[in-house]
Amino acid sequence: MTDTPDKPISYRDAGVDIDEGARAVEGIREAVRSTYRPEVIGDIGGFGGMFSAAAFKEMAEPVMVSGTDGVGTKLKLAQLLGKHDTVGIDLVAMCANDILVTGAEPLFFLDYIAVGKLDAARTTAIVSGIAEGCRQSGCSLIGGEMAEHPGVMDPDDYDLAGFCVGVVDRPKAIDGSAIVPGDVVLGLGSSGAHSNGFSLIRRVLVEGHEDELALPRVDLGGASLGDVLLEPTRLYARSILRLARSGATVKGMAHITGGGITENLNRTLPDTCDARVVRASWKVPQVFGLVQQAASLSDDEMYRTYNMGIGFAIVLSASEAPEAAVTLRAAGETVSEIGEIVSGKGEVVYG
Repeated sequence: MTDTPDKPISYRDAGVDIDEGARAVEGIREAVRSTYRPEVIGDIGGFGGMFSAAAFKEMAEPVMVSGTDGVGTKLKLAQLLGKHDTVGIDLVAMCANDILVTGAEPLFFLDYIAVGKLDAARTTAIVSGIAEGCRQSGCSLIGGEMAEHPGVMDPDDYDLAGFCVGVVDRPKAIDGSAIVPGDVVLGLGSSGAHSNGFSLIRRVLVEGHEDELALPRVDLGGASLGDVLLEPTRLYARSILRLARSGATVKGMAHITGGGITENLNRTLPDTCDARVVRASWKVPQVFGLVQQAASLSDDEMYRTYNMGIGFAIVLSASEAPEAAVTLRAAGETVSEIGEIVSGKGEVVYG
């Protein structure tokens, strides 16, 4: 038989603060609205986000493309440094860059924020970053969930998950099947480690060095290690869509995430082709050298773990690559010709 408490136990007594949740919703309202495209129907607070598909009628065969991801243990660094306004950008980028590989335009985004104890100011900072990521990628933040988990998560802990949906006309979808030997691989510069490999980064660069993270460093150009590591993932949507609208025939693309160039560029290759990547063809950011030295990793291991300064790769014919590079640079990208397509068996090789 269950004992009856001497006095009522409220939801707040159990660890969930409904009033703080309401304050958090009010704090994110304008940030969310700032992401709305014309296709958004309704406003924040509905049970489901609504997005008009009327424009799809102009496509021969509209195909919806979806992606979901998180930020991983980079969140632990954000929590350690008390900086929560950039990890939301990472969240959007990890999802939007993924669906972009097919040629899809990101349309809308939803987030899931799990917290040990809800803090309206912290949540507002997180969602402000998510909204910024949505603005950078041209998609709308149309829904989400803030879940408080007392007794399951530590009060200061939180985790993020994101969901992005886009659309591509099937005749224009990119799947790598048109890639042939002689094509060129263009690499777009990353903004750092993005959101991958942070379990190792924390192990070798952060643990035991927490008091040094905010100090300016000569080997990082005067920046602190904390700022360099928290630099948000670059979003490539506007640049890639600009390239597609220029008339360029993009044959394959890869988002360089966990697994590095070695285990991501191969995902767009036909079984009859290899990508021969020349490591000396771009400048590797210093942060990767710090990780490699601290962890005593080989070059091969680094290139199958980190992006090494290339966040996105594009395969085009050799004749179209120069003009494509001009278009991408005009869109603000750092572009390098990092390799070529050769006969092979669907692998990345280094030359």
